[in-house]
Amino acid sequence: MRAIWKGHIRFSLVTIPVRVYNAVDNDLKISFNQLHRECNGPVGYDKRCKKCSKVVTKDDIVKGYQYEPDQFVIVEPTDLEKIKLKSTKIIEIEGFISAKEVSPLLFESPYFAGPDGPVAGKAFALLSQTLKETGKVGIGKVVLRDREDVVLIGPMENGIVLYKLRYANEVRAMKDVPQLEEQKIDKDQLKLARNLVDSMATTYKKLDLQDTYHEAVKELIEAKVSGKEIVTVTEEPKPVVDIMAALKQSIEQAKSQRKPMEKATGKKKAEVKTTKLRKVKAG
Repeated sequence: MRAIWKGHIRFSLVTIPVRVYNAVDNDLKISFNQLHRECNGPVGYDKRCKKCSKVVTKDDIVKGYQYEPDQFVIVEPTDLEKIKLKSTKIIEIEGFISAKEVSPLLFESPYFAGPDGPVAGKAFALLSQTLKETGKVGIGKVVLRDREDVVLIGPMENGIVLYKLRYANEVRAMKDVPQLEEQKIDKDQLKLARNLVDSMATTYKKLDLQDTYHEAVKELIEAKVSGKEIVTVTEEPKPVVDIMAALKQSIEQAKSQRKPMEKATGKKKAEVKTTKLRKVKAG
């Protein structure tokens, strides 16, 4: 695993050298090339200037910020290098809070953090264990990929996970969603719906959450490579039914899918009592 960032986590006077790694394996994604339909030739990414129609190279491209219509200010890489922020090399923890305070809408990308060298190992493990026992997470800032981001620092197993967070002003409000009027809920329907949720209660580990689309695309590609015929299955649309009937049927279905509980036979208790009686008689 190759580190994408190297620096320090610091809180108060404590400084821990760390390396940050991508937690998501992007190599598992299936990618497609663009081809010309007539000759199957690869289609290149044509970087053409919209003003003069010339094809430009990487060296011809600069960053520009539009401050007025058709008015840009050019920002060179050397200009960005002049910006000196602590967060380019140090994740300064501003404070420790309960993870429950952070809205799920703010979570963006996960990263793993590990100690940078044997000397940092002990301090790193101490921070991880402290976060576990206190139930707190650290909040700080770091510069990753040309912008300063807020990060959440929390414990995971014997390491530390960083979550890049969105800024609160980037998240839209729920009240802006169209047609979200308040509805009057029928009490009987609510009771049945709650019963259905209870009957389907499980744990995350028990859920079958495999990427079935990814596997289906792999099978499709393998079939095309082998020259096999591709067979598709179309699911017929189900008729809309009454909500009460649907809830009742769903509860019955959920109950039938549950494994039946083993009935107590009382054999173990009977065996224990028999053993005790034998011991008494023997004495």
